[in-house]
Amino acid sequence: MLDDFLVRAALAGLGVALAAAPLGCFVVWRRMAYFGDATAHAAILGVALSLLLSTSIFAGVLVVSLLMATLVSLLSGRGYAMDTLLGVMAHSALAFGLVAVSFLSGVRIDLMAYLFGDILAVGKGDLALIGTGALLVVGLIGWRWSALLTATLDADLARASGVDPKREQLVLTLSLAVVVAVALKVVGVLLIAALLIIPAAAARPFCRTPEAMALLAAAIGAASTTGGLQAAYWLDTPTGPTIVSFAAILFALSSLAGRWRLSR
Repeated sequence: MLDDFLVRAALAGLGVALAAAPLGCFVVWRRMAYFGDATAHAAILGVALSLLLSTSIFAGVLVVSLLMATLVSLLSGRGYAMDTLLGVMAHSALAFGLVAVSFLSGVRIDLMAYLFGDILAVGKGDLALIGTGALLVVGLIGWRWSALLTATLDADLARASGVDPKREQLVLTLSLAVVVAVALKVVGVLLIAALLIIPAAAARPFCRTPEAMALLAAAIGAASTTGGLQAAYWLDTPTGPTIVSFAAILFALSSLAGRWRLSR
């Protein structure tokens, strides 16, 4: 079954969607959309360094994404507004990454595949990495779920409850770096943040509990990846952007349905 490239692509998309869903909910609740962008854009620098040092691209992207997320967390609140800092970091990381790629003489690199994903080229090894990363993120978020929710709700309440908000921020940082590394092959560095935010935002109008929102976001993410994959196959369009476009359509329908429910 895994010899069929469409089956491997579908499984890879489902793995990324399931990992991104609960994390995306926290990104939406904490208003960290630019934080996701900054971490994702750093991935292209990780690709360049991996090729330069002849190491695993997954490992390089994971390390650089983790360093970027940690750096942003450390610099926040030190003289610049958070949105300004994240805007500078996100676009600077992408620019430095693209410049670094240009210095890779003698190395053949498909830059478009890293920018927009190449899910149809996912191999069995890639699938194993994506599955392992997805299980790690889901397990980590599930283990720290209550503490993460408390820290997200109010930092002072978290401290009073014995929860360290900085430790929970570190958990989110680590999870985000893993998701960026595993999603690189599926939607590319420019669209990873969209796969984090759009399913969670689409689920929000229909949910009354955080757990319900995470589950519905996972379902919307799964529908986006499988539906976008099929649409790309039929229409002969780029797969990564088609997946995100499918998710955007679901978000638009969700917004309309949410407004209709409120007007009743």
